[in-house]
Amino acid sequence: MQKSTPLFTPVLIAGCIIVLISFAVRASFGLFQIPIAEEFGWLRVEFSMAIAIQNLAWGIGQPIFGALAERIGDRKAITLGALVYAAGLVLSSFAVTPGALQAYEVLVGFGIAGTGFGVILAVVGRASSDENRSMSLAIATAAGSAGQVVGPPVAEALLGVMSWQMVFVIFAVTMLSVLLMLPLMRAPEPASKAELQESMGAILGKAFRDPSYTLIFLGFFSCGYQLGFVTAHFPAFVTEMCGPIAAGGVLHGLGITTTSALGAIAIAVIGLANIAGTLTAGWLGKRHSKKLLLAGVYAARTVIAAWFIMVPMTPTTVLLFSAGMGSLWLATVPLTSGLIAHLYGLRYMGTLYGIVFFSHQLGSFLGVWLGGRLYDVYGDYTMVWWVGVGVGAFSALVHLAVKEERMQPALA
Repeated sequence: MQKSTPLFTPVLIAGCIIVLISFAVRASFGLFQIPIAEEFGWLRVEFSMAIAIQNLAWGIGQPIFGALAERIGDRKAITLGALVYAAGLVLSSFAVTPGALQAYEVLVGFGIAGTGFGVILAVVGRASSDENRSMSLAIATAAGSAGQVVGPPVAEALLGVMSWQMVFVIFAVTMLSVLLMLPLMRAPEPASKAELQESMGAILGKAFRDPSYTLIFLGFFSCGYQLGFVTAHFPAFVTEMCGPIAAGGVLHGLGITTTSALGAIAIAVIGLANIAGTLTAGWLGKRHSKKLLLAGVYAARTVIAAWFIMVPMTPTTVLLFSAGMGSLWLATVPLTSGLIAHLYGLRYMGTLYGIVFFSHQLGSFLGVWLGGRLYDVYGDYTMVWWVGVGVGAFSALVHLAVKEERMQPALA
């Protein structure tokens, strides 16, 4: 039986710092949409395609980095991820065409994969005791939300005093700082001898034959769609929709002086609310059915999104939406990763979660790209919001059919 460990281990603390920095940079990309488009005269869909490609590369890279971490070691995989991330940011600062930016965002996406949830949560999960694992995964996930709180306001402040190109370079240097955390990222191998004796191929084969794994894969799609669309387009959406209100002085009454600042603050509010929401999900995941909690999260997201697009657009509704959606934002991550660990064990959790996460990033790709495409065609985001409502309802239903019974490792 696995020895009990404290909740806050060095691995958890270091993992939280790495995820915080990685997600602070990633969450800020929506703030660059208007400055880059205005400088080069790009269509909205061209920048959207770059971020969509970033999300897709992240999804492709996640199972690759998960497998690398399990083959060559966690710290080597994280090092590679940080170096690729920084290189992609520096190269992006030199982009002057949509094609160049889109190509460089492939590197950024792979960098996020190497420094994000797939690798870090697997290390944290192995370093945690059984009783602390659900909460440890939630805390590491909440660190990503803390990055979302920090990233957009910092990007907004930096863009006010320097070019977007220089901000990318500063972010690249910041990403390299995660290498200082690597000495602390030491986790034991999974305790189960039977799990250690099973090959990756055997585990993957069992998971792929399990209908529940397929349902989890399909259900994670809507999470990516909603998060990808909001992260990439919400700042611009808020800036444009609340422009007439700003002229009337309502934003000033809330202490917000510009609509671009409101967009950055809205993303930060999502991240702040999600810290509490994710920790709550981790606490509940230890005590209640993870599949039912996931179904509830997706159903609540669906209701909140439908409400938001049907009510008049005001700074107040923007902030209420941000708080409501934020409380559910990454609540799916500790529940989904915890469900995978419960069903299939810890040995290849990084790879199995990475494959499921690819579905998440397919959704992100569609949400980001479709947002830009339909905006250019119709001049607004209404249709994209309604698609998000539909896929959210689909995910809520899908998770109800998951069988939450652990698969036993085959003895060698």
